[in-house]
Amino acid sequence: MPVKPSKPTSGRSEAGEHATKASPLSPEAPSSAAPATKPARLRRFHVAGQEIVLGDCLQALQRMKAGEIDVVVTSPPYNIGLGYANYRDRRQEDEYLDWMVEVATEIRRVLRTDGSFFLNIAGTSSEPWLPFELAVRLRSLFALQNHISWVKSIAIPGDSVGHFKPVNSARYVNRNHEHLFHLTLKGDVPLDRLAAGVPFKDKSNIARRGHAQDRRCRGDTWFIPYETVQDRLQKFNHPGTFPVQLPELCIRLHGKPKARVLDPFMGTGTTLLAAARMGARGIGLEIDPSYVAVARQRLSEEPASDDE
Repeated sequence: MPVKPSKPTSGRSEAGEHATKASPLSPEAPSSAAPATKPARLRRFHVAGQEIVLGDCLQALQRMKAGEIDVVVTSPPYNIGLGYANYRDRRQEDEYLDWMVEVATEIRRVLRTDGSFFLNIAGTSSEPWLPFELAVRLRSLFALQNHISWVKSIAIPGDSVGHFKPVNSARYVNRNHEHLFHLTLKGDVPLDRLAAGVPFKDKSNIARRGHAQDRRCRGDTWFIPYETVQDRLQKFNHPGTFPVQLPELCIRLHGKPKARVLDPFMGTGTTLLAAARMGARGIGLEIDPSYVAVARQRLSEEPASDDE
């Protein structure tokens, strides 16, 4: 899930103005009211056909071209106190939401008019409104085309499948899902529903319902369990990773071959790993050098895609 900012005013990116003034590829001219500040240097790496940018994500976004991205898949800091090495994941709510709107404003600028923005976020039992507060804040920028639940653990008769973090409280049930908001500019982007679909349980439905293949729409509940890990080292010392299948399904659902994919909170590179496996071209922005190192290592170990 990628990685989260590194200072109280920055994350895997930092708050900044939406670049509608001058060119987004160059810093603004200094104003008479205040001296110009030199933009922080961004370091770029290319691994397995993917691009990684080490630095503040808002500064990196502001230097990107308008309309160059097909799909954004990301999971920002949740503001719930997760233990990031370079970011305080517990701000005042308004400060956090304002910062996220600034990031989302830049995402809107770099997204194509037919692009998709998949935003993964969760609240906590004691602070359940945060994902919805953020979604409401983004209404002026995007249409909410689909609201998907990423289900991490399910209970079925006689069994349970998946992983979750237990809630030790008499007031709350365990939280087994997170939100995945599918945002687009106007809410009218055609999708490849079958590319992200599932096979029919009853194969007779294929012919009876006139389907050309053994595939149906997955719907808005995606059961994607974590792989079993024994300790945090197996999660690459990152407190908020998601399974690679999550960005894979998002990219497939958008339905554009060779898509240009962006993760502005790249973390340990899971979205870029999905892009590499699918022959897509990804760019990840990350402020923490240790996560960048892990992402580069993961991508370097990935076999070449058949689509490349």
